[in-house]
Parts: sequence; structure tokens; C-alpha cells
Amino acid sequence: MRGDHVEAQVTNTKGKINIVLKNRQQEMEQLQHATIKRDIDPFRHIDQEFAAFIGLEKLKKTIKEIYANVHINQKREAAGLKQEKQVLHMLFEGNPGTGKTTVARKLAAVFHEMNVLDKGHFIEAERADLVGEYIGHTAQKTRALVQRAMGGILFIDEAYSLARGGEKDFGKEAIDTLVKHMEDASNRFILILAGYPREMANFMSLNPGLRSRFPIQLQFPDYKSEQLMDIAKGMLAEKEYQLTKEAEWKLKEIIVQQKSKRTPDFSNARFVRNILEKAIRMQAVRLVRHDHHLSTEELMKVTVADLNAEE
Repeated sequence: MRGDHVEAQVTNTKGKINIVLKNRQQEMEQLQHATIKRDIDPFRHIDQEFAAFIGLEKLKKTIKEIYANVHINQKREAAGLKQEKQVLHMLFEGNPGTGKTTVARKLAAVFHEMNVLDKGHFIEAERADLVGEYIGHTAQKTRALVQRAMGGILFIDEAYSLARGGEKDFGKEAIDTLVKHMEDASNRFILILAGYPREMANFMSLNPGLRSRFPIQLQFPDYKSEQLMDIAKGMLAEKEYQLTKEAEWKLKEIIVQQKSKRTPDFSNARFVRNILEKAIRMQAVRLVRHDHHLSTEELMKVTVADLNAEE
């Protein structure tokens, strides 16, 4: 009896050990599998972050380069090697509605997640926020703005307006102050100057050496008609609206006609957003005239009649 009892205890103990070992082996295999998946595509999370951005392939490629550099620098630090901190000041050049501000705002959050920026906040500024009314006032305003931006991104749209008044204008003082802080605090904040391509080219030509201070220079090309349609569908889906098939054809026709005019003030995604917002208002006017219960489908559908209000 005693021998049987002892044997049963031993068998039971071995079973427990086997179960524990099996569980640990499964955990190790899962961990190895996750590691292999990351190794296969270490940039998957970046693709997910920027999945909603149509086009902008160079931007996405640049973000992956920055992420890879940050990751490898962490490995170098662990190995006792020197780290190379990146200077990430940027120039954004593109026509209206090509996503410059939207991308800059997104970068602030993404760089914070990467530990590139301490705070990850986003400050948008224009000429009036930097240029003062008397000697010394501009430098003071610009310094204060840069201090607020520390740990985040300072985004200056239509940056060429800083050179609008020529040599005697206080805008030059703002540029000089920005350049000084770009050098002195190169890794503590990111400055992004943005504007339309032609005006930015003229602006840079007036300030020799300024362009070279921005290691990342991105062009935001005009969207193709197909891309604008994708953007339109995305905007509507986010608001829980949907185009009828006929309305989809009509919207594409409107976009193609507008793009064929090649007017310099064509506002790309902004143009599409304005059309859709007007169509949604017209849909509401159409539906409110119906004195009956509206189905979910009716509340969601945007028709040709709603778009024709644009004509």
C-alpha cells in the first residue's frame, strides 16, 4: 500500500513538471514567433499609423528611416557605443490641401511615441506670431514661441511671409532667431517650415544656406483624381455617409473637370472636403422635406441631386 502511494505521488509530480515545462515551451515559442514577425516587418506599426494617408510614399519611407535610426541607437547605447542624435528640422513644399499641416500634426504624436520628442505637442504659427512691431520685439516673440515648442514641433505655414518686407522688415530678425535656436537646441524641438512650392523656392533663394539647415525636405504633390476619390470616400466613411454609384461617378466628373483647369489655387483635398460638406447640407435639406420615417440607409446616402447643388 505504501509503495503504491509513493509511486502515485512520483507519477503525479512528474506530470506536474511535464505540464510546467510544456507551458514554458509554448510561451517561448510564442515569444520567438512574435519576434520573427517583428523581424519580418519591423515597420508594420508605421504603416498602420499612416495607412489613412493617401500617397506620400517618400514621407513614409523617411519616417521608417528615422524609426530605424532610433531603434539601432538604443542597441548601440546598450552595447556602450556612441549614439548619434538626429536633427529633424523639415521643409514641407506643396500646394493647398496636400496634407502639410495634417502630416506635421501626426508627426508630433508619432515622434513622441518613438521617444524622439519629450512632449509631442504641436504648435502652429504664422508671421503675426513671430514678427513684432519694433526693434527687439520680434526676437522676443520668436524666442518665446520656440520655448513653448520645446519637446514638440513648431510648424510655420506660409513661411515665406517672413521675408515679405525685404531687408528692413522685422521678418528677417525672426528668421535669424529661428536659425540660432535650430542650432542651439537642434535635438530638443523640430521646426517645420511649410508653404507653396514657388514661393518657398523664392524664399530659400533670398536666404543662402537656409535650405541646407533642413536635413529633411519633403514635396507634397497634387493628388491625382483617383486619389482624391479615395480621400472623398474616406471622409464620408468617417462621417458615416456613403455615395450612391451615380453620385460617385458625378463626383469624379467634378474632380476631373476642376483638375483639368489647372488653376494655381486648386486646393486638392480641401476642394473635395468643401464639396462634400455642401453635399451633406443639401442632403439634409432634401431629407427634411420628407414627412415620413427615414431609414438608416436614407440618412447615409448622398445622391447626385445633393452634388448637383454645386453647379
